[in-house]
Formats: sequence, C-alpha cells, structure tokens
Amino acid sequence: MEKLQEKINLNVETVASTLLELMTFVSFVPLSILPVSSTSCMHGKQTTQNISALPIEVNTSLTVLMGTKAVLCCHPIPLTNVVLITWEIIPRDRPICKISYKGGTNEITKNNCTDERITWASRPDVNPGLQIHPVALSHDGYYRCQMAASNGNFDHGYRLQVSVCPEVTLSPVKNRTAVCKAVAGKPAAQVSWAPVGDCVTEQEHWDNGTVTVWSTCRWPDSNVSAVTCSVSHLCGNKSLSQNLLPDPKGTSHEYILYIIFPILLVVIGTIWFLICIYRKCKLQKPEATPAVEEDEMQPYASYTEKSNPLYDTANKAKMSQMLQSEVDGMGLNSL
Repeated sequence: MEKLQEKINLNVETVASTLLELMTFVSFVPLSILPVSSTSCMHGKQTTQNISALPIEVNTSLTVLMGTKAVLCCHPIPLTNVVLITWEIIPRDRPICKISYKGGTNEITKNNCTDERITWASRPDVNPGLQIHPVALSHDGYYRCQMAASNGNFDHGYRLQVSVCPEVTLSPVKNRTAVCKAVAGKPAAQVSWAPVGDCVTEQEHWDNGTVTVWSTCRWPDSNVSAVTCSVSHLCGNKSLSQNLLPDPKGTSHEYILYIIFPILLVVIGTIWFLICIYRKCKLQKPEATPAVEEDEMQPYASYTEKSNPLYDTANKAKMSQMLQSEVDGMGLNSL
C-alpha cells in the first residue's frame, strides 16, 4: 500500500508539473480566436475549485487589435481568501504603474498611473480584472496581477501586443507593373500576387512599431491584363484587383498604330501642303511681255517699203525734190 501511495503521489506531482508547463507556455493567439474583450472573469463563483492544484504563476501572450477593448483577468480563485490584489503595468516606453486593492478595507491606491484608459473591469471585490479601452499602440507591454491570499500568492502575467490593421492600396504603374502596399501595419503584413510575376518586396519600419510593406511586381507577358494583390494579416485578409496599364513598348502593331502612323501622317500632310502652295504661286505669277526692238521692226519696214507701189512713187517724188533743191543750191552758190 505504501508503494502504491508513493506512485499515486508521484503521478499527481507529474500531472501538476505538466499542467504548470502548459500554462506557462508562451503562445501568440490572434484576436479573432482569443476572447480578450470578454468580461467573464470567474472568481467568486469558483468556490469548489481546488486552489492547491492551480499554478503559482501563469504567463500568457495576447495579441489585441488597436481600438478594441481588452479585459485581463487575475487567477480564478475565490476572492474571500484574497488579502491584497495588485496590478503591475510595465509599458514599453512609460514608467511602471501599480494599482492595488486591499480586501479587508476595500482601499484602492494608484502609484504613477495616469492613463485613464486603464481601469478596473468592475468593482475589484467582484471582478479584479483590468480593462483597457480603447487599446492603443502605447499599451504594448507586460501586465501582471498579483494576488496575496491566505493560502498563498498567485500571479498571472500578460505579454500584451497591440495589432494594427494596415491600409492596403494597389496602384498600376508604367511598363506593365503594379505596386501593392500594406501601410503602417503591426506586425508586418504578408503580400502575395495572382498571377505570379517578377516581384520585389520591401519593408520600412516606423518608430511606433508599425511596418509598411510594399511589393512591386511586373508581368512581361502581354497576355496578363488584370492582377490581384492579397494581403494577409492578424486582423484579417484583404484582396484588391487592378487592370495593368498598356506597355508603351508593346507589340509591333501597337507601336506602329500609336506612334509611327501619326508621325507619317504629319510628314505627308506637310509635304503635300508645301507642294500645293508652290503650284499655286507659280500659276498666279504674270509672264513677262517681250519688248519689240526697233531693229526687229526694220525688216518689216523695209519689206513694206519694197513691196508697196504707192510707197515707191512717193519715195521717187521725194528724191526728185531733194535733188532739185541741191542743184538750185549749187547754182546760187556759183553766182
């Protein structure tokens, strides 16, 4: 019987040790699965629970969406046994804050706590959980509920991570390229494409802990006309579709149609216009009238004189008069 009892005790210790390891195991659970905003922290109704079987310290990792309400619970032990409850809040970039409640006197004290968004979820003698509403990026940190009871001390810690949904955009650019951005997300989002192209993904980290991810993708194949960008994140998935812009260096037919053909039309039109102007000016120019030289008329005059009988008779009479005048003149001179 003694050996059997030792085996039973050994098994109980093994089970308790395994339970403690499981409860202290750190895991990241998405907000959609973990009921962080639930206010159903069980305390006063759990009077039949075996407190000795509970682990002394539990650590849980939580991911909470920014802008929502989060409620962090203490150990689920009967509050009748609790003497002192203290919430220790350790933000990433602010001083440590402590909120305490004394069970005997119902006294509440605060030390270095200025954030009004962090309060008791209810009356601490009914529900000592801690409420954060609304959750902000500054609430990243470690939160621990310390309970001092008549039968021991129990701690429950939370590694709280605030998740931020990124703003997703999809923009087409030249050369059959598109850029998909997941702006200011926390943690960094994952970007994928359909159909798959020649892609390059980059990240930019901001001071507040958010990350911008952008993926630039190109599809040289002219058969791809529309693409889809899918962004995966803790707060959900989102897909956007967009038509690609035509490549200015696309097929030879497009190049000839949109570039070469208009240029040829302009050149041909210019040449035709210049030819028309030249021909019009040539037709309107007056031709020069050749001058009639006196020498050119002399053959006609000589011919007229020779072939006209009236002209010959008159000419002979004129010549006789001229000779008679000369003879008369010579006779006078001799006298």
